[in-house]
Amino acid sequence: MQKFFCFHNKAKSKPKAKDAEANSDSTTATLVASALISDLEKQNHPEISSKRYIDDAESKNGATVVSSSLIPDLEKLNLPEERLKRYIDEVEAKESHSDSDLELRNKAAALRENAISKTLNKIKRSMEVDLCFVLDCTSSMYGHIAAAKDCILQVVNYVKSTNPSIKICVGFCGYRDHCDGRKRLQILDFTSSYEKFRAYLSHVPATGGGDTPEDVLGGLNAAITKLSWRHGTRILLHIGDCPPHGRRYHAVDDTYPDGDPHGLTAESVLTEMQIENILYFFGKVTDQTDTMIEVFRSIIGEFPVFDLVGGDPITLIDRLYKAACSAITSSVTLTSTIGSDIKNVYSMRKKRLEMNPNEPDWNESVSHTGVVLWYRTPKTVGELKHHGYFNKSNLFSRNFSFKMSAEPFSAGAERYAYFGMDTKSEPNRKVVIKEYLSLKQHTNLIEKYLEAVEVSTVAHYLSVKFNLAIKRMDVKKVNFLEVKLLRSTIDFKTQYYAVEPRLQDAEFKRFNVNSGVIVELRPSLEAFAHFTYEYTNKYLVVYDLQGVELSDEFFLTDPAIHCVDPLRFGKTNLGVKGITNCFLANHKCNDICKKLGLSR
Repeated sequence: MQKFFCFHNKAKSKPKAKDAEANSDSTTATLVASALISDLEKQNHPEISSKRYIDDAESKNGATVVSSSLIPDLEKLNLPEERLKRYIDEVEAKESHSDSDLELRNKAAALRENAISKTLNKIKRSMEVDLCFVLDCTSSMYGHIAAAKDCILQVVNYVKSTNPSIKICVGFCGYRDHCDGRKRLQILDFTSSYEKFRAYLSHVPATGGGDTPEDVLGGLNAAITKLSWRHGTRILLHIGDCPPHGRRYHAVDDTYPDGDPHGLTAESVLTEMQIENILYFFGKVTDQTDTMIEVFRSIIGEFPVFDLVGGDPITLIDRLYKAACSAITSSVTLTSTIGSDIKNVYSMRKKRLEMNPNEPDWNESVSHTGVVLWYRTPKTVGELKHHGYFNKSNLFSRNFSFKMSAEPFSAGAERYAYFGMDTKSEPNRKVVIKEYLSLKQHTNLIEKYLEAVEVSTVAHYLSVKFNLAIKRMDVKKVNFLEVKLLRSTIDFKTQYYAVEPRLQDAEFKRFNVNSGVIVELRPSLEAFAHFTYEYTNKYLVVYDLQGVELSDEFFLTDPAIHCVDPLRFGKTNLGVKGITNCFLANHKCNDICKKLGLSR
């Protein structure tokens, strides 16, 4: 039997809610059928809960101390106070906290509201998009020029239907080769008139070109320096079938083997692009651009490459349409999260070149031991809402044996992700181990990682209720991977991580973002988000849904929660304004919402 330690004091009664919403579950979701709410609060189906790989079953078998070194750390930990201090430190340079509890809470709340307002302004600016198509316009590219013209209305209509807050201006830069004289470049500055864009492209001929390489650098440079980039999200979608001039890009005959005759280099052009805060995407038409892609990535890091090889005209339009939509939603996601200073994005993309995507040989990997902690899943919405629930009294822990990769395989804005192996379980189970980056020196790591565990636990509780509500519907279930805090001593240093099961053999996708952007529309996930809002009586919304999609269910991880209480769920919680501006403003009720009795 696995041993574990419980900090729950059985002599204590359950914390009582201090407000009417928490006191009475009869008000849990006034806009959802009351009979449904009553039934859902009573049910806890094990076949649904098991999807999260939960350990609550362990907590019923008694309690044994696991790690004597862990207990003192937790006994002296004041979670609410440490969280308030961290929220203040995240927006203030000074780190002195001599205020009373009430003063600390009021100060943290004021600072959080101010930070939320700044974030929402950043999100609003990110929704204004400049999209420039940069196309090779030599004779071989006739079909791609026509596809760009024909797909633009589809792109705009799709964005309007899924993300009405996004506003797009489109521009164009066509390039040929140096031998084409005045026809070498054709430029249309940004316009919000899509008919003007289509009319312009109707008169762009596919002609010219000499040898195999083209004036790629001249085209990119003209797009970067001659168009009027002015909005918060700036996208350059480059589509070409041939490399630039210069031996470093190819091994074919070249009129200018030493490179651009005007002295342009990939470094100078791409550096200027970064200075102008422009995000680069490439549409690959032939393998002749493979070396160019490698050179560009060595300068600016990873960037998306879309497959636009071959196909009939209809297929080509569809591919270009999907590429443009993906470029828009992913770019707005980045700028709404990181801001319009794209240097941070390119820095992150260069980090990904340093990642090791290969899983290690576990037979040769070093074994470690540690302790994992998790929260007991709430039984009611009242417990979920109550500040005192997610505290030491509902924490459980057990011993954990594991191995982990030496290098991360992925990096996001906040965390590295490592391959891991849970060697305590039988059979051994693959996991992902995540580590926060750039935390302030005085951050209490236990508190920070427990916040991620709390978010996961809340999302899981609500997904169980949602799955019960849709049980008789032909709707995909929503499941969340269980996140635990992992504490271990590695190389004589105490380390903290988040650990969760690793999903196998499925494509990881981001479906929506806490800024309100829908990346890939899934009606069941939008209905789930709406359900969380109604079920908690408009207390919170679970969003930023990402993970894998199977034939009959989703497995999700790392959600964000917008909550009326800004002092919960971390800095991705944008409070009441986040619920209103980021979710409700974009949400369109679908058939699942209506069948569940959800309303606006």
